[in-house]
Amino acid sequence: MIKERNRLNDKIKFGMMYAGTAGMVNVSSLVLFFSFTSNVTGHYAILANEIANGNLFKILIAFLWILLYFAGSFFSHFLIRSGASSNTYLTHAVPMFVEIICLVSVGLYGHYLYAETLIETELLVAALLFAMGLQNGLTASITSFSLKTTHLTGLTTDLAIHLSMLYKKNIRNKEAIRSKFKLMLSIAVGYLIGGAIAGKIVHYAHFMVFIYIAVAMVGLMIYDWSRTFSIKEMVRRERAAQKELFEKTANAELLGKKYAG
Repeated sequence: MIKERNRLNDKIKFGMMYAGTAGMVNVSSLVLFFSFTSNVTGHYAILANEIANGNLFKILIAFLWILLYFAGSFFSHFLIRSGASSNTYLTHAVPMFVEIICLVSVGLYGHYLYAETLIETELLVAALLFAMGLQNGLTASITSFSLKTTHLTGLTTDLAIHLSMLYKKNIRNKEAIRSKFKLMLSIAVGYLIGGAIAGKIVHYAHFMVFIYIAVAMVGLMIYDWSRTFSIKEMVRRERAAQKELFEKTANAELLGKKYAG
């Protein structure tokens, strides 16, 4: 029971922090580029509309945005599943590091070079979509698809369903339902807090807000390192205790056989 509670608390902290950075990116890109970048639902609508209008260039741009989000998610999951047995922290750190590079690049380019041309805006939005795809693929992969922190559409639906389930007494007493509700609510709250913070900062920091978000991501990398290390240490100690117990049991059996003989 204690282990389950600790695992839930860990997921809540993990989810809130990642959702917070996603909320910051989305609000910042909305203010600076008038475009959402933490999900691609709206971009599918844009793609469909441009297909209907027959605007080839805008079709290619919308398709590129969706493709880059897809590529980011694919890269994260592929890397994690390929290297899960060798170095857990490294497989987590690489997508996070690439995301940080994307955020820093957008921040520095926007601050020093951005001339507010349409092509520049579209490319910077593309970089942010790739970064958010990386993050969503990362969080989904390392939590067995129980966490998706960059968009809230499906989460809001699930949250409403779980809330309606909690009105039934026989379901309300189920720990799994309550835990899932707490986790989803924490992600929504984390996203809102991150978005609100970015909404305050972006009006005076402008593009440098992405540098602040990158710094927050570095903090997440450090947290993930400490979390991975603690899990490894816990597993190592548990295995050592099991080995010691096995050796004591084996020795006791040998002594028993010796004196019995």
